[in-house]
Amino acid sequence: MKATLDDVQALTHAGSLLSGEGMIVAPYDLEIAGGDAAGHQPLGACAGILHAGRAPFQADYANAQRVHLINAFGVTLGDSIIGLTALFALKRRHPHLSFTIYRPSRAPRYVQRLYELAAPQFGELAALPVPFATLPEADLKIDLGNQLFWPPFATLPMIDFFLWALGLEPASVAAHDKCNRWLADLPLAPFEHPPYALFCPGASTPVRSISASAHASIVERLADATGLDVLGFGPVDHPRYRDIAPLSVDTEAFLAWVGHARCLVTADSAALHVAAGFNVPTTAFFTTIPANLRARDYANCVAVEMDVPGLRGMHASARATDLLQLERAFRDYDWRAMPLVQPLTANAA
Repeated sequence: MKATLDDVQALTHAGSLLSGEGMIVAPYDLEIAGGDAAGHQPLGACAGILHAGRAPFQADYANAQRVHLINAFGVTLGDSIIGLTALFALKRRHPHLSFTIYRPSRAPRYVQRLYELAAPQFGELAALPVPFATLPEADLKIDLGNQLFWPPFATLPMIDFFLWALGLEPASVAAHDKCNRWLADLPLAPFEHPPYALFCPGASTPVRSISASAHASIVERLADATGLDVLGFGPVDHPRYRDIAPLSVDTEAFLAWVGHARCLVTADSAALHVAAGFNVPTTAFFTTIPANLRARDYANCVAVEMDVPGLRGMHASARATDLLQLERAFRDYDWRAMPLVQPLTANAA
């Protein structure tokens, strides 16, 4: 019998879990549900499960038909966009493949909606937990769970991490296939709005967001440089700005507002990755994660890395001391020098 994990080990395990009843479980679901997560086993130790973190592999995709991706690709919108980009790079190489993606049942609804929109392009979705015994023995089965705790996730560009975790050599995938362009093929409703610049300061965690005290300066710079109306998500006290957060009611609306912008200023956020998919000119501020790990392949993006040495490598934090360091960095930034990519024209949009 395989060794079981204690409560902390289960929640921070670099992979998915197998319960004592033989169910495949997402650590995220256990964390959100609360209670004791002890007693689970690592799924990656089970026969027939491929797990690059335990043993790098090269799967025989040419002779496979269906691939089961277990607990892919995280519970944030940005991670999911990049993970699906890796999947579509694999599918372009092997178009005959069909995928089943097993997702945490407690993942945010707006993230899950992205997978539902993309599913016709890759196969089907299933909600965890599921019985391990129901996965066909002959099919390829890859564990991608809890990627935040895989050591390579902190050192590789995220797209390269997901390609590697799928058993692909990242360097074998062209840069233009790493830019999320599949987003433009999603079935979004028609969208019409006068030209606008977009400001999206928030990330999935405060420490990777743009400090509130800088918002008005960014809006001023955007409005002056582009001559466009500035729209954005969240309140900003500036006469040339309009908050469209109440109009971004779901995932489709968010994708449309970002995808139709003439230019974007954002943080290390999902908006950055959506903009790359629609080729929207972008200025992105990075506070804790090096820009090359997130935006290396985005040719129409200029990255600004803030000088906050004490926060380097931090994926998430809302601690007051961390946010104070961030606030100081944004306070000292020269907003007159903020770089902007030439906005799209009406014909290019």
